[in-house]
Amino acid sequence: MHVTTPAGWTVRAVGGDAPPHLAARRVPATVPGCVHLDLLAADLIPDPYLDANEALLHWIGRTDWRYEAEFHVDGEVAGELDLVAHGLDTVAEIEVNGRVVAATRNMHRSYRIPVAGVVRPGRNELAVTFAAPVPAAERFSAELGELPQVNTHPFNAIRKMACSYGWDWGPDVATSGIWRPLELEAWNGARIAAVRPLVAVDGNVGTLTVHVDVQRASGSDSELTVLAEAAGVSLPVTIPAGETSAVVKLRVPDVRLWWPVGYGEQPLYDVEVTLSDAAQSLDTWAGRVGFRTVALDVEPDADGTPFTLSVNGRPVFARGVNWIPDDAFPSRITRARLAERLTQARDANVNLVRIWGGGIYESEDFYDLCDRLGLLVWQDFLFACGGYAEEEPLRGEVIAEAREAVTRLTPHPSLILWNGCNENIWGYEDWDWKPLIGDRTWGWGYYTEILPAIVAELDPTRPYSAGSPYSFTPGVHPNDPAHGTMHIWEVWNREDYTTYRDYRPRFVSEFGFQGPPTWATLTRAIHDEPRRPDSPAMLVHQKAEDGNGKLERGLAPHLPRPRTFEDWHWATSLNQARAISLGIDHFRSLGALCSGTVLWQLNDMWPVTSWAAIDGDGRRKPLWYAMRRSFADRLLTFQPRAGGLALVAVNDSDEAWTGGVMVTRRGFDGSVLDSAALSMNVAARSTVELPIPHDVAVAGEVRDELLVAEGGGEEAFWFYAEDVESRLPAADLAVKAEAVAGGYQVTVTAGAVVVRDLAVLADRVAPDAVVDDMLLTLLPGRTAVFTIATAAEVDPEAFASPLVLRSANQLLSS
Repeated sequence: MHVTTPAGWTVRAVGGDAPPHLAARRVPATVPGCVHLDLLAADLIPDPYLDANEALLHWIGRTDWRYEAEFHVDGEVAGELDLVAHGLDTVAEIEVNGRVVAATRNMHRSYRIPVAGVVRPGRNELAVTFAAPVPAAERFSAELGELPQVNTHPFNAIRKMACSYGWDWGPDVATSGIWRPLELEAWNGARIAAVRPLVAVDGNVGTLTVHVDVQRASGSDSELTVLAEAAGVSLPVTIPAGETSAVVKLRVPDVRLWWPVGYGEQPLYDVEVTLSDAAQSLDTWAGRVGFRTVALDVEPDADGTPFTLSVNGRPVFARGVNWIPDDAFPSRITRARLAERLTQARDANVNLVRIWGGGIYESEDFYDLCDRLGLLVWQDFLFACGGYAEEEPLRGEVIAEAREAVTRLTPHPSLILWNGCNENIWGYEDWDWKPLIGDRTWGWGYYTEILPAIVAELDPTRPYSAGSPYSFTPGVHPNDPAHGTMHIWEVWNREDYTTYRDYRPRFVSEFGFQGPPTWATLTRAIHDEPRRPDSPAMLVHQKAEDGNGKLERGLAPHLPRPRTFEDWHWATSLNQARAISLGIDHFRSLGALCSGTVLWQLNDMWPVTSWAAIDGDGRRKPLWYAMRRSFADRLLTFQPRAGGLALVAVNDSDEAWTGGVMVTRRGFDGSVLDSAALSMNVAARSTVELPIPHDVAVAGEVRDELLVAEGGGEEAFWFYAEDVESRLPAADLAVKAEAVAGGYQVTVTAGAVVVRDLAVLADRVAPDAVVDDMLLTLLPGRTAVFTIATAAEVDPEAFASPLVLRSANQLLSS
């Protein structure tokens, strides 16, 4: 097979709302890419991520765009020639030498278009014209019939990345372009159309069943041979004349199992498939697999309906994060960027990533990195927060897209669950959709019939869930805490985050709390003078409904009203971290009742105030450090129980956790008011509650005391009163800052009082600075050492500035 890539791309506006100075102007274009990036590279538009520029560029989504290029063919075309578009965004008409050869309307699938009869020797012209994506969605919605959804634009009427039309954390930058590679492929006789390697394990023997589909050239009907090789084992299988598929089953002895991070190693096995006829090799396919089994337990029990994922027969507590596209312009997401982001997830003790249904099926690089890092992948089909018509032409596109996605992703051992939709079943029940829908279709048939049938046919090795949240129990509300998965959004929207403790969920697949991006990210993107939470550009970068109001109401029960913008930034960042830490700690303290918690969300696609732990520039927010602590293999956490405070020891490791734990009730001056020595014996992968003696657990003066647990290399703190009600004094710190290899070191010793949530906001000093730890609580006389990695040459004392070296104490004394 020979592959040619067209070159010399240009793009121009050919209809719609383009300003006069851009009408019909040819702009150099990059493929893969999108029109926003091409216009930005040509300095024809401002950066849509900065200040209030987003609204200035809405015309791009209401403009038709035409991409043009050329390619050369030496001599007459012999054999087959296909134009292969791996990703077109979205409603497109493709021309070769002025002749329309295809029309497309789905961003989430590829297209293979025969063009041998249109291509000529020498120079050829190629054009792809994209219909404006906002009017296209509106037109399709009118044709199909309006269905409910949560956005300004009817994203649910078009098979395009839903959040391209804006979301409550994303910009409205509806894109057009050739977002994945576009190539010309020449082939003869036959080619490999698809390979689905499915694994099974029995004892120490792995079975690899390789399903191979082939496409024959017109008039070709010869016998073919498929040879599959893996782990030193190979087997040829004959495809008789006229047939187009084969199954090769390889038996791999002494197979090494693939495990999620924290449970074992991640061995991967190369697989190669060769297609040949009697004369020659015709095509090859290469990939990797990992041998493991996966199961989902949703059998009703005494507490309701569990949702427990198991790998290789071992239940796995999901320490998860939700994933959104890492950029509103996905074509500029590189493997290196994905590696950084997913490594950040793993380093925060995450073991599961849920790919949310309003985004995209990610690149091969994404899944390959998860395979290598041991991150489990929960894959939503791409339906989110809306009703979806089940009639043509949408139905056919959904089927083609789903079949391609399942086929493409089957090799990856990290992929452990297919999920039908995000919040659509819940929305149908609770979001007042029924009057608008009436007796029309809205997606239920996709989630309960079409998608599970495709998974059962093409990938029976993995479980399927109809949606998230979903109860798995007929007649039970889809977001019932006792059944299946649930989303908790009363917290953040209406309730204080301490309400997390009122829930006893079986599995939390979404919960979250907002906070701003890091200071370096915020100040790079927003230049209001003065900056305020409600200054114009700040509001552009706050997409949640009443987002600032919810931040303020969420802060009020816990921390004083900030007096400055800098204090607002620190307080809301700290409050976000505390909220999520409280939630995770509580859910993990429930032991076997709750089998997973998936934070909304890991990442952002642009600089924005949001629920993310890593902001739009890839910097770790304080939340990231709180999540890392709360997701640690071993966790001590104080939890209120019916009989009073208890210390809960969570051991999500393969070794028993034993030893003594000292619990002390102290004054803010560090004095010990009472104490108890507890004995801890926590089996592997289990949770134990340790009652605390009443005299130790109950404060004499709640405003001046805290409870401390120390043991087994871990510690936990319980402040009896919220900061706004406590008498936590100003911090008394001895600070030494110095340059060290690779950056700087800041040594902080607490003086006469407890220091709560000590942090070095290093990016305020240097944008590339990353601190190794954050949100530490120090008893009087104790020391913390912060290591800061940066290439910047700065005065070390800058890291001791009161706006950099932060604590909760500051907010109470400011």
